[in-house]
Amino acid sequence: MTIYRCSACDLPYPPTGLPHVCPACGALFEAEDINYPGPAGAELTKHGMWAYRQSFGLAPDAPEVWLGEGSTALVSRQTCCGTFWFKCEQFNPSGSFKDRGSSILVSVLRQRGVTRVIEDSSGNAGASLSLYCAANQIENRIYVPASASGVKRRQIEAVGSNIIAVPGPRENAHQMALKAVSSEAIPYASHALLPFGISGYATIFFEILEQLGQAPGTIVAPVGHGSLFLGLLLGAEAAARWEGRPMTTQFLGVQPENCAPLVAHWLGKPFSGMQGTSVAEGTQIEQPVRGDEIMLHLKKGRDQMISVTDPEILRARTEITAMGFYVEPTSAMVWAAVKKTAIDLRPPVVLVLTGSGLKS
Repeated sequence: MTIYRCSACDLPYPPTGLPHVCPACGALFEAEDINYPGPAGAELTKHGMWAYRQSFGLAPDAPEVWLGEGSTALVSRQTCCGTFWFKCEQFNPSGSFKDRGSSILVSVLRQRGVTRVIEDSSGNAGASLSLYCAANQIENRIYVPASASGVKRRQIEAVGSNIIAVPGPRENAHQMALKAVSSEAIPYASHALLPFGISGYATIFFEILEQLGQAPGTIVAPVGHGSLFLGLLLGAEAAARWEGRPMTTQFLGVQPENCAPLVAHWLGKPFSGMQGTSVAEGTQIEQPVRGDEIMLHLKKGRDQMISVTDPEILRARTEITAMGFYVEPTSAMVWAAVKKTAIDLRPPVVLVLTGSGLKS
């Protein structure tokens, strides 16, 4: 059964409040023992990803906060390089995969009586959380980098959220949010630090498994803070446990070349910090919150981390658009990585498209 506990001292996540780090030792909370109920165990009377509610580790009285997230299409395309499958997370309500995490987080907020929160985001997480908060009468303030996509900022503004643009790199918005949380004693609804969304992202793997009728041979996904990638890894491990077999799916994580700390770690090289900007704005994270957890689950000889350049991303976006997928540049990184990687990809290969092209 899915549980949330401190990564350092094993303290279970408190039953009240919304601490973003462990109140006992200051470490992160993690999602553990995510369970896959299997196709027959899914609650088919529930909508979208809420068919897997028993995988979320929620209190029995937590409401089902559903705006249409989940049950996204898995579309195949025959290319010169072979057949590939695309998981279309850009079709979620706010236009990105983040809605799976926001849905569960806002369920937690409502169950705990939280009526006001702060968050920081480069765009998609803020657009998602603000939408779900608005639909559930939760006041929210979103700190964003001043350079964040105007479309995403307009999404946040459109639902009536209080948006604060912060000059400088992405980290500045995070630090400003932390200061406000501390000085105003408002809960920090961080998509990166809170563990609840990870179980929502695991349902992407559950859906792929059931849509394909088998475990994918390879999953390709972008990596920023790492919650999506970690959720996919944990979902794959949960499905393997349910089937009583070793986890064999190969994982290929992608970061922009200008900011690829986990690629550097994987290759045993030093990371020299972010070098300029990238069109893949959602993944320019110098200190990925879930990075250490990801490295514990990746396996040498099976998995890979790869970086791609902006020209490679833009070419990939043009090509992927011609296939019928209108996505933002961050999503197109997965196709750039497939074309660039030297490792053999195990079929069936699934690429996770994370955000709509209407956002960029």
